[in-house]
Amino acid sequence: MQDLFFAMVAGEDSGDLLGADLIRCLKVRYPSARFEGIGGPLMQAEGFLSHYDIERLSVMGFWDPFRRLRELLSIRRKLIARYQTQKPLAYIGIDAPDFNLEIEYKLHLCGVRTVHYVSPSVWAWRQGRISKIKRGVDLMLTLFPFENEFYRKNGVREQYVGHPLASKFPRFPNMGAARSILSLPTEIPVLTLMPGSREAEVKLMAQLFFDVAANIFAEKQDLLVLVPASNEHRYQQLKEILSRRAQPYIKIMLLGARQAVEASNAVLLTSGTSTLEAMLLKKPMVVSYRLGMLTFAILSRVVKTPYIALPNLLSNKLLVPEFIQDAATSENLSAAVLALINGQFDDNLEKDFLALHDTLRLDSGMLAARAIEELIQ
Repeated sequence: MQDLFFAMVAGEDSGDLLGADLIRCLKVRYPSARFEGIGGPLMQAEGFLSHYDIERLSVMGFWDPFRRLRELLSIRRKLIARYQTQKPLAYIGIDAPDFNLEIEYKLHLCGVRTVHYVSPSVWAWRQGRISKIKRGVDLMLTLFPFENEFYRKNGVREQYVGHPLASKFPRFPNMGAARSILSLPTEIPVLTLMPGSREAEVKLMAQLFFDVAANIFAEKQDLLVLVPASNEHRYQQLKEILSRRAQPYIKIMLLGARQAVEASNAVLLTSGTSTLEAMLLKKPMVVSYRLGMLTFAILSRVVKTPYIALPNLLSNKLLVPEFIQDAATSENLSAAVLALINGQFDDNLEKDFLALHDTLRLDSGMLAARAIEELIQ
């Protein structure tokens, strides 16, 4: 009997979430298929066999991948050799484009159907990558509607599937219920900090965010600050950073990001999927990001979009404040966050967030699984 299986590689926590949702939906169409490659705990809970720890692929910027280049290249070579010999029904790369696109190209050459789930930001920067995508990707699954026109124009088969997170969040969040779950008083101001899910992000952003919390606390002595860690690695990293500071009003949490954001009056966070989650929970937010000086100097010359926060990209206007690189100072961030905690934000913000929520609220996993089935057939 033929061994039917899907090969999948996710590069970080957000990819693990997408992968788990997709596995559940592919099982409906391929009940006898198995799933393997690289994935996190959510994918593994669906029966996925991960050959490597997902944390090994969690890199950012230019220099972090170079420091780990030998290991990353070794993992990639082994995966290519494995799936050139034992061909899957399809290879599905979930985000991590610098790692996955080369695998997809090599496997495409030997007849494996290739899918890339989560569009690389080719519409924003490094648009030359579209030629490699055209050569190696049979199907691009996009999360956001503004991405599809770019792929159609460049002759790449695409399918907009919405974002699976949108269906997992209620249209109207319940701050009181979230505070009850976390045993928080109903009347105190709560600020949630999300300095990133990757080691390098936390190293760059956590101290700055803790400085902001100190400035806010100086104005509001009853402030409680929640910092949900995305995994055990980040939890220990954040605890170690906080241990060098006297800020007892900051509580590091292992997981629980959704409850922490839903319970908060405002959120300070790095750019990425966390901005989408905060938007789905209709929370006023301030978005910030820093990179190494050389990395930023290179990126600032090639980025072709005026925004980095997903709510701003989706609406094509500045819905939420962004502070990037040199503008990401504790003074700037503190003033912006304090204004939100004091209720100084656009009255239409929740309405705008709700409209974006509804645009993304599709059955993403089933749409993606159906598109993959059509590709295979």
